Amino acid sequence: MNITTFAKRLCLLVPLLLSPAAFAAEMMPSPPQLAAKAYVLMDASSGNVLVENNGDQRLPPASLTKLMTAYIATLEIRRGQIGENDPVTVSENAWRTGGSRMFIKVGSQVTVSDLLHGIIIQSGNDASVALAEHIAGSEDAFADLMNKTVADLGMTNTHFMNPTGLPNPEHYSSAHDMAVLARAIIHEDPAHYAIYSQKEFFWNGIKQPNRNLLLWRDKTVDGLKTGHTDEAGYCMVSSAVRDGMRLIAVVFGTNSEVARAAETQKLLTYGFRFFETQTFYQKGAELAQAPVWKGTTNQVKAGLAQDLTMTLPKGQLKKLAASMTMNPQLIAPIAKGDVIGKVEVKLDDKVVHSADLIALDAVDEGGILRRMWDSIRLFFYGLFN
Repeated sequence: MNITTFAKRLCLLVPLLLSPAAFAAEMMPSPPQLAAKAYVLMDASSGNVLVENNGDQRLPPASLTKLMTAYIATLEIRRGQIGENDPVTVSENAWRTGGSRMFIKVGSQVTVSDLLHGIIIQSGNDASVALAEHIAGSEDAFADLMNKTVADLGMTNTHFMNPTGLPNPEHYSSAHDMAVLARAIIHEDPAHYAIYSQKEFFWNGIKQPNRNLLLWRDKTVDGLKTGHTDEAGYCMVSSAVRDGMRLIAVVFGTNSEVARAAETQKLLTYGFRFFETQTFYQKGAELAQAPVWKGTTNQVKAGLAQDLTMTLPKGQLKKLAASMTMNPQLIAPIAKGDVIGKVEVKLDDKVVHSADLIALDAVDEGGILRRMWDSIRLFFYGLFN
């Protein structure tokens, strides 16, 4: 595909992320105002934030913390560091942990898988501590691991002191950061994400329900986690899929279990009603070829480093236009992944988003005759251009 053909197709498809703020307010109603301290609505595919209020405010996350505890555990499983069926001996420290409980017994052995279910479904503080100690040796060491993972995910307003979410002045997160974490959980490990949709878990003769009321009220909701302390209020991170579009809703600081479900439902309803998401190209797909000087080949394939996914108000796609430009005089050697151009998307005359085009393959430096010949050509090219 040549550059001109690609540009024509791009004008029709516009496969790039776009902020809804770029669109005029009259195109859609204002988002709902929620009875919550902070909230965020994010598209799970693009990562676009569609609605937010105090999204970066640092607040106590209560048991939403356990999303990170479970995320690290599943990472360790996938890396082969621990196994689903590994026995975990319950310490007295884990057994004595207050708050919501799985009701594991001190000195007993519980599998990693059962503890993971106890954390996600029953919100067990005892299970969280037991699994944290199994992975890192102690709660403090596990908290260090949590904060390293926070940095890896780019959660800039989060710091954890424990695996449970029990109150601590230095333990905080934000609605936006929790949406980022939820997105990682959903995309990176679909098999374990399925646990978040389970409505109840039976352990030690006790059956406890999942506290996410939306699992019973909305069949499109399939996760994630609730939290509550007196300090934090009632919090929730939820996700739902309708017509192939997945949204993540986060609310902090509502005043009741019923309120956090109702306020979350308002966000999801608004998002699905007024936005749409589409992925047009996969990362690594060849979008064009650019000329290369002094190389073993005279062209290099161009594409993008990330999937080309866009979330925008419904009906706005046709109003966008895009163009692509390549860097002038690409000279070998070119490494795979080097930036060699750019795509810009415009609404009217305003650039609303841009993305780098990268080299999909490496181009080595050509032989001496090729380099000499291209040097001569470039000399004359420079004279006339």
